[in-house]
Amino acid sequence: MTSNLAAVSYGVNLSPESLENVLKVLADAGALVSSESQGGDERFGVHTADLTVDADTEAGLLTVRRLVAEAAEAGVDTAIVPGSLRQAPRKFLIMDVDSTLIQQEVIELLAAHAGKREEVAAVTEAAMRGELDFAQSLHARVAVLAGLPAAVVDDVRQEVRLSLGAAELVAAFKEAGHVVAVVSGGFNQILGPIAEELGLDYWIANELEIVDGVLTGKVLGAVIDRAAKEKYLREWASAEGISLEHTIAVGDGANDLDMLSAAGLGVAFNAKPAVRAVADAVITMPYLDAVRHIANV
Repeated sequence: MTSNLAAVSYGVNLSPESLENVLKVLADAGALVSSESQGGDERFGVHTADLTVDADTEAGLLTVRRLVAEAAEAGVDTAIVPGSLRQAPRKFLIMDVDSTLIQQEVIELLAAHAGKREEVAAVTEAAMRGELDFAQSLHARVAVLAGLPAAVVDDVRQEVRLSLGAAELVAAFKEAGHVVAVVSGGFNQILGPIAEELGLDYWIANELEIVDGVLTGKVLGAVIDRAAKEKYLREWASAEGISLEHTIAVGDGANDLDMLSAAGLGVAFNAKPAVRAVADAVITMPYLDAVRHIANV
C-alpha cells in the first residue's frame, strides 16, 4: 500500500540548493520522489515534488515533516500535502480574519479609540497563544469599548488593510470554482463590507451591541470561538457537498486550532508557536496567496 503526496516548497529565499536539500531529506526518510516541477511567483519561488510513500514510511510521516522543516533554509517553507486534496475538483477554503485575511487585530484598533490599545493588545496576544479562554478574553476586551460612539466602527473600517495576496487568493479560488469562507472572532460590523467586496461564499463574526448610537461594551449572542470555527467549517463544507479531506483552513492563533485540525489541510499563517507546531503547512512570509500553491489552485 502506498500514499501519494506532494512536497511543496515556497519562500522568498528559495534556491536550487535549498530544493536539493529538501528532496534529499525526503529521500533519506524513505519517500520516493517520482517527479518534480519548478514554478514561481514574481515575489517568491515555488517548487513541487510528487512523492510515493510506502505504507511502512507512512507511520513516520511526522518525522518526514520534521526533517523537512529542519532542512528548509531561512525563508523557505515546505508542506507535505495529500495528493487527493491537491487534485480535488472542488475545494473549500476557510480562513481566520484578524492577522490572517487582514493585517490588523480589529479589537486593538477599536481599543485605541478608548485609549486602551496596549492593554487590550496584551490580552489578545495571550489569548492567541492559548493562555486565556478566548470567550472570556473577548468579553473583557470588548468591555473597554463601552461608551464609545458607534462612529468609531466606521473609522476603524477605514484603517483595515487586507493581507498581501489576500484578494488574489480569494479570486483564484473563486475563479477555479472552489468555495471560500471566513470565520472570525472579530466583528460583523467590520467583516461585512470586506466579505461583500471579496465575494465570499460564507462568513460570520461576533456582533457588537450598539444602543442609541453607542457601543455598550458587549457582544450579542454566542461568541465565535475555536469550537464555533470548527463547527462552521463542518456545516458549510457539508452544505456544499465537499468532504473534509478536501478542505483547507488557514489561521494564526490558538482559537484556530480546532478548525485547522479538522480540515484536510491546516495552514499556519505567520502563526503563534503552538499553531505552527501542529499545522500541516506553515507560511512564514507575508504573502497569503502562498496558500494557492500549497493547495494547487
